[in-house]
Amino acid sequence: MQEKNDDRVIRIGGVPNEKQRLFFDSRARFTAYGGARGGGKSWALRRKLVALCLRYAGIKCLLVRRSLPELKTNHLFAFIKEYGALFTYKESEKTLYFHNGSVIILGYCAYDKDALRYQGQEFDIIAIDEATQLSEHRFSIFKACLRGTNPFPRRMYLTCNPGGIGHSWVKRLFIDRSFREDEDPKDYFFIQALVFDNPILTDADSDYVASLRSLPPTLRDAWLYGDWNVFEGQFFPEFDASLHVCEPSVIPNFTKRFVAFDYGLDMLAALLISVDEKGNLFIEDEVCVSGLILSEAAEKVAALCRGRTVEFAVCSPDLWNRRQDSGRSGFEIMQYVSGMPPMIPADNRRIPGWRVLREYLTPREDQPYLRISSVCRELIRSMPALLCDTSRPEDASGEPHAITHAPEALRYAVMSRCPPPESRQYDDFYFPQKNKISLFD
Repeated sequence: MQEKNDDRVIRIGGVPNEKQRLFFDSRARFTAYGGARGGGKSWALRRKLVALCLRYAGIKCLLVRRSLPELKTNHLFAFIKEYGALFTYKESEKTLYFHNGSVIILGYCAYDKDALRYQGQEFDIIAIDEATQLSEHRFSIFKACLRGTNPFPRRMYLTCNPGGIGHSWVKRLFIDRSFREDEDPKDYFFIQALVFDNPILTDADSDYVASLRSLPPTLRDAWLYGDWNVFEGQFFPEFDASLHVCEPSVIPNFTKRFVAFDYGLDMLAALLISVDEKGNLFIEDEVCVSGLILSEAAEKVAALCRGRTVEFAVCSPDLWNRRQDSGRSGFEIMQYVSGMPPMIPADNRRIPGWRVLREYLTPREDQPYLRISSVCRELIRSMPALLCDTSRPEDASGEPHAITHAPEALRYAVMSRCPPPESRQYDDFYFPQKNKISLFD
């Protein structure tokens, strides 16, 4: 690769593979490169940043990882070894200074407070290494830093592997391509990288692929094949969309219905649930909305129930606590709304609740006790993305918080132990026999 620097042409050594060429050629505002271990992502990311610094004199780049020691180990030493003649590194400023005025600033972001250090700053290029280790909140702060008045390109480059607190938003944007109203699909481009795409590594270490194949199935599928549906630290590895998700037409007509919901100002997650004669649960519908006060949330729940016979609504017991501002409890405020089903406090024990939910997810004669309608997109997205709590493996992590609400509502549902409807009783139906009548009688 050749890059012009003033009137000089500087040749950068190395031959990229086909996936790395796609990464170098991408002009998308957000390019994610990854999916498995050993795909050559780190080398490509360093090379891309150096090429941009040489091409655009004075460009300002930021390279971020979760911690500074990780960044130094994985990138700084390699930068110096591969391209040390092209820049000067100042340890006190954690910055690589190129001769034409371009810079690469080394940063870290382990917590939300670290991300606040970058608010108000401007960068032309932002590279996030191992992006799935960052929450979506931190990612959004870096997105806001991608701006400026100079003619340089504004781009963000991410490397990523399945797993981590950022797994859900990376998968949503780059794998599932499920975009919100303020997100332009043309801005997001994903390049799948596998170890098989990197012959330099496989030729140099022939045992590397064999070591990945020998991993436990979850790690093997994620690290070797780049499977975004399974990863280490996943709280519900038994969740299988092909098994647990169904079309609405599959849900039986004869059922008993109730609602389970988890409320917070940041998110209301309400699930409409049917119970059939055998005690199987069917999640019929959902409403997941943020920024609602209690009365507004109750109206959403009432709308979810409208036109259906709903036995009750099970929800967090803390709604029965009296609020200091009004002297009324959340239960009183919500139950007052017209159409709200009778509310009952949930058994909100966490670990016993998750254990019961696992029982519902476990197949019985190839059919699970619990199935989710395909219209429940938030619940379907959240269940496989939920992480284990690092200090209590039997409990789900509270991070990333955005994906916890729908599973919490489902935990309330399975702990409510709603009895199945009684079997239908039909009278024998027959046509009465007609007596033959003679015309001469």
